[in-house]
This record gives sequence, C-alpha cells and structure tokens, in this order.
Amino acid sequence: MGIHAIRLPDIGEGIAEAELTEWQVKPGDLVKEDDVLAVVMTDKAAVEVPSPVDGKVAALGGDIGELMAVGSVLIRLEVEGAGNEQEGTSASPEPAPAAAPKPEPAAAAAPAPEPAPSVAPGPAPAAVARAKGTKPLAAPSVRARAREEGIDLRQVPGSGPAGRISHADLDHWAASGGIQQGQVSRGANTGIEEVRVIGMRRKIAEKMQLSKRQIPHITIVEEVEMEALDSLRVALNDKHKGERAKLTILPFLMRAIVEAAREQPALNARYDDEAGVIHRHGGVHIGIATQTPNGLNVPVIRHAEAGSLWDNAAELTRLAEAAREGTIKREELQGGTITITSLGPLGAIATTPIINHPEVAIVGVNKMQIRPVWDGQQFQPRKMMNISCSFDHRVIDGWDAAVFVQKLKSLLETPAMLFVEG
Repeated sequence: MGIHAIRLPDIGEGIAEAELTEWQVKPGDLVKEDDVLAVVMTDKAAVEVPSPVDGKVAALGGDIGELMAVGSVLIRLEVEGAGNEQEGTSASPEPAPAAAPKPEPAAAAAPAPEPAPSVAPGPAPAAVARAKGTKPLAAPSVRARAREEGIDLRQVPGSGPAGRISHADLDHWAASGGIQQGQVSRGANTGIEEVRVIGMRRKIAEKMQLSKRQIPHITIVEEVEMEALDSLRVALNDKHKGERAKLTILPFLMRAIVEAAREQPALNARYDDEAGVIHRHGGVHIGIATQTPNGLNVPVIRHAEAGSLWDNAAELTRLAEAAREGTIKREELQGGTITITSLGPLGAIATTPIINHPEVAIVGVNKMQIRPVWDGQQFQPRKMMNISCSFDHRVIDGWDAAVFVQKLKSLLETPAMLFVEG
C-alpha cells in the first residue's frame, strides 16, 4: 500500500488560492476514480475536485472555510502500489515529550469549609397596591440595594404601608425571577448560534467591502412613468405567447442602458484603480444581480447591444436559472461593464445600490406601483417606478450621472424611442 497525495489543481486565470467549502468524503471512505472529493470556491464559482485514482481516504488536508494555495495537498489516499509519496513523508516529527518535573510532596490540604445550609425563601408577603404613577416608597438602604442589583423599584410590589418596599420584598422579587404575581414567566432565549462566514457568503462580503471601501458612491433616484412601456410589454407578450421568451421590465431597461451608453461611453467602463486606467468598452456587458440559495450572483449578459428584446430576455432567464441551480460557468460571472439590480416583486420606493467593483455604475430597479400624478388639472392614477443609479464619483461627475439618468427616464417613458435606429 502507498500514499497518493492529491493537490489543489490549478484552476486557471492566475488564481493562487481557493476556499475549501465542502468535503464529499471523510477518512476511511473508499473512493473511485472521478468521484468528487471536495468543492472549492473561487471568484464566486464552485469547482468540484475529482479523484484521479481509486483508493481509501487516509487524511483530509484542510478544514471547511480554509483558504488553500494552489498546489497544496488537498487530501491523501491509501492506494494499491507505491503511490506518489512515502507514507508518513509529510508527517511532521512530533517533539520529544518534555521531562515531567519531579513531583513534590503535596501539602496537607486544609479542611474545606462546610457550605452554609441554603435557606428557602419564605412565603411572599402580601403586596399592597400602590397608586398608579406614584413614586415607590422605600428606605434609602433599600433604594441603594436596588441600584446595585439593577432592580427597578417601580416593578416591585411592596408589602408595607401604602406599598412601601422592604428588603424582604426585594428578596422575593429576585427569588421569583422578577415576575409579579399574576404575570406569566417567559424564559429568556439565551442561545447564540455561531455561523461561519465561508464560501459564497465570504466572497460576497469581501466584494461588498471592497466596493464600499474603494468607491466613493453617488446615488441619484428618479421617478419614471411606466404606463406606455408596461402596456407595450403586455401587448408583446400577448402577441408572442408561447413563441418567444416572456418579457419583463428588464430587457427594456437593458435596451435603454445600451442607448444611453452610446451617448456616454464613460459609464460603460471598468476602472483599474491600482493601475489608474479606465477601460471603456464598445460592447455592453450587463450584469444582472440574482439572488440564489447560496447568496448573490451576478451573471453577465454579454453584448446586450447585439441582442433583441427577446434574445436578451431568453439569455436572462437561462443565466438566472443556471445561477440558482448552481450550474453557471465561471466565465458567465465575469466581464460585466455595468450592472442592473432589482428586488423584483418585493420592491422598494428607493434603494442605494452598491457598485459591482471594478465597474463604475449600477442601475437599481424599484417597485412599480399606482401613484396619483398631477396632469395640470387633476390627479390621475399612473404606473410609476423609481430607478436608483449609483456611480463611481472618481470617474463619473455628478452632471454626467444626472444626464445618464435623465436619458434612461426619457427612453423608458417613451419606449418607441428604444426601437428607432440611429
């Protein structure tokens, strides 16, 4: 029998380490070639590590949540034959045990004092009703003790004249757990659950922290009338029902972003703040923030400028399903130039979206609802929706940000302009 060490493989794209998020085996398990041994995560993508050989699990090389360098030993298997390392090669020599000091004769133990007999509290004295809103009556020593023990005298029923509170009343108050007669005792929930921040949650935390720490955000919220666009959306869905992908608001918003980015290419960009270089892209690669069972993912619809409404709607559905099922590819989560975030039916009046670093802008979709709108003579019910757009103020000036938002508003309120060439 030999030992076969399986190392964390090179996952590519210059990745130097990965986080161990799941073990599929344990010591003593028998595994066959191509069985999945572990799952590691890097750049929001989970990668399964298969076994290249048959064998028996001898030792695991890391704990869940540990960051492991590419090339480090992930797991060791006992295999038939010599294996690829000698058994015990990696085992660190154990230090020689220190010589135990010569025991000195134990001193005679002093007799332990006998515990004082516990005295059960006697029956509680009859409480005397106190006039509502009056200051509780108590001697200075009782008040001092209540302060030391953190007891609110207003809650303690007194048994003395006019409800005067005595030391005995404090004793019975403490012994009863601070419950007045007639009250129902509710046990305090003192449990604390420890949840390790690993895997997807750690990646999300790191990315959010990076974005908020490095990017000075400016957020603009604008109100948009959605009557015309929503009517068009419903009509198109009715006409092509069962033939084409169902249209939501997002494909229209993607088209509006494409048109607005043509006039302001500075917003369709990625900022390498370490190199001090802005990369403005010709293609519009729109990330769609998607909630999954494992946390937030941002799949990217590449070249949204080249797709029709239905093309982008179909791609949006495909990527969202893949993200939720955990089958999305790493490259489908990379390369975005601007992001859309939406809370869907949960909605909100306004949000302050966090930019997906190293992008320089993000567009937030808020709840569409009926609101009263003044038409110059009277209030009319209208479908209204707010958009919340955040910008990297290092790259985008406030004026340019406002122009971009107003362009989006104009296109969404007049959806026919989305289909006018040039």
